[in-house]
Amino acid sequence: MTHSNPLQRNLAQGLYELLSSMRFAISLLTVLAIASIIGTVLKQSEPYTNYIMQFGQFWFQTFEILGLYDVYHSSWFLTILAFLILSTSLCIYRNTPLMLREMRSFREHATESSLRAFSHQAEFSTTLPAEPLKQRLGKYLQGQGFRAKIGAPNEAGDVLIAAKAGSYHRIGYILTHTAIVVICLGGLIDGNIPLKAQQLLGWKKIETRDIPQNEVPAVSRLSPSNLSFRGGVTIPEGAGADVIFIHVADGYLVQDLPFDIMLKKFRVEHYPTGQPKSFESDITLIDKATKESVTRTISVNHPLIYKGIAIYQASFGDGGTRLNMKGWNLFSPKHESFDTKGAISQSTQLSNGDATYTIEFTEFRKFNIENFAGEDGGSSALDNFNKFFQTGSTKRVQKDLRNVGPSFQYKIRDAQGQAREYFNYMLPIQLEDRWYLLSGMRTAPNEPFRYIRLPLDKQSNIEGFMRLRAVLLDKQSHPEIARRFAEFALQGEQIDPKLLAKLADSTTKVLDVFASGGYESMAKFIEQSVPAAEQDKAAQTYLKILESAAVSAWHVAQTRAGQPATVDDETRHFVRESLNTVSDLFVYGAPVYLQLAEFDEVMASGLQLTRSPGKNIVYGGCVLLVLGVFFMFYIRERRIWLLVQSRAGTVLLAMSTNRKTMDFEQEFSLHKAQLANLIKG
Repeated sequence: MTHSNPLQRNLAQGLYELLSSMRFAISLLTVLAIASIIGTVLKQSEPYTNYIMQFGQFWFQTFEILGLYDVYHSSWFLTILAFLILSTSLCIYRNTPLMLREMRSFREHATESSLRAFSHQAEFSTTLPAEPLKQRLGKYLQGQGFRAKIGAPNEAGDVLIAAKAGSYHRIGYILTHTAIVVICLGGLIDGNIPLKAQQLLGWKKIETRDIPQNEVPAVSRLSPSNLSFRGGVTIPEGAGADVIFIHVADGYLVQDLPFDIMLKKFRVEHYPTGQPKSFESDITLIDKATKESVTRTISVNHPLIYKGIAIYQASFGDGGTRLNMKGWNLFSPKHESFDTKGAISQSTQLSNGDATYTIEFTEFRKFNIENFAGEDGGSSALDNFNKFFQTGSTKRVQKDLRNVGPSFQYKIRDAQGQAREYFNYMLPIQLEDRWYLLSGMRTAPNEPFRYIRLPLDKQSNIEGFMRLRAVLLDKQSHPEIARRFAEFALQGEQIDPKLLAKLADSTTKVLDVFASGGYESMAKFIEQSVPAAEQDKAAQTYLKILESAAVSAWHVAQTRAGQPATVDDETRHFVRESLNTVSDLFVYGAPVYLQLAEFDEVMASGLQLTRSPGKNIVYGGCVLLVLGVFFMFYIRERRIWLLVQSRAGTVLLAMSTNRKTMDFEQEFSLHKAQLANLIKG
């Protein structure tokens, strides 16, 4: 029967309590690991509108309740961190003395019965005297890297030599537990608990209004002494900022900085395809307190750290590019264009005579990379336009990326505040061997753009289409167009004035119906005025009349403008494309089309600023964790007991380890063989 001394019982009890508490702690660590994965995969602290568009209303609300949009600052995440600090600290406080005591202990009071109970034990006979034998055994153990202690003889004269090696592996347990405390403490510090408390007490409130930052009240501003923060700001070239914006829930907080940031110059390099290759900013910091100035160039992964605040190059965008445009009133009987100007992030008002509307310029892109390759590697329409007709099984094997040039984005807002968003390319794009100007429209930000094609004439201009559009929508011109069409249709025959007048009247009616709503108006007219059995035939007839009359309309438009009016196959295709586009204009919904003529690009640098005092603490905890793991897994404790029994003329060998491995089995066999030879003398 094995007996244990009080030290062993205390150690066993301490280890049991440690393991018992760690079961729950490991569960919490697992939750933290899962939360960290979510916080890495799901972009954090975005405006709520972004999440609503991405997940929909139901999942947005579900994830909001779980606090997944700001995981690392959520109450439950910080609570788990605090509990782990408390629980692990208690474990360290309670068990460290026992482990240190065990590290110093040689367990030199082990009894013969307990040694014989070991799974790794052997007994040798010897004729050597006790003293020389003890010295020989002590030297052997020291030579094998063990620290040995020779106990005092017992009543029977037996002497126990206790030796140990690798007992410092227990430092690994202390270091890993300390690492958990240190890492969690760093997380708590960066969790900015003081700010959480201020929000809970109502001392700080989230601002949800879209107002200039200098009008944000003090209750929604954070002082430069704020413990921890992470936010961003976009600065145009030649401008500066002394605040950043921190997205919180459905609003934001304004973080005042202890310095001013001036953006001197922003540079971006592109690949031949037009995709950004690298970008950097020349910035100057001016300390508000000391007036000290620091000028540096920052780029991606090369931040500037000033007084504990890291300034990262995060993104870039438009800083107010100035636009010169030509505009056409799409539903006006006039084809002349007008000149207008605008700037990104600004707005201007226009009027078409009947109503006044606001143009809000939202984005400018100097490069637009589109894929022109089909599945077979051949040319196809742009993915940006045709992707809405693809299925989930569509596979793209090859890519043909091309830069299609600049574009700009804007909203047209009516007097009632309703807006549609438009996306116009500056340069023509070739689709199906023909050239078009493309303009996209959508009614909501979460919708894709739907594009209309504005065909170019033989001179590669849009003016030919605009002239034809104006004539087709001008009902006062319809009788002249109808007369020309009727005369052309009946040429070479003896013209009956009544038949000519009837054909002209029918053509005028078709043109009037088309001018009131495009093909959709014609379809409604046929449904209301033609018996159901004859509607298909009537539709074919009306379409033929419309297409032929449109050629006459093109002839009228060209003649009025003093342009050549030769009709050929290319002209007929252009007229057919123009009819489709004019019909689409009624769905397009814009009173005006804007074509970008010139631009003066102004870039803006997107900077992210962080103050993270807990970062270095977390790094220190990680170092402790690595050291702890090294001690635990790469240092094995081995203990050897040699009981010298002089009267019996025997030596009892017992050996143990904290981890039984094949290496230990081989080591025990080696010691057993060497000691057998040593004891024989």
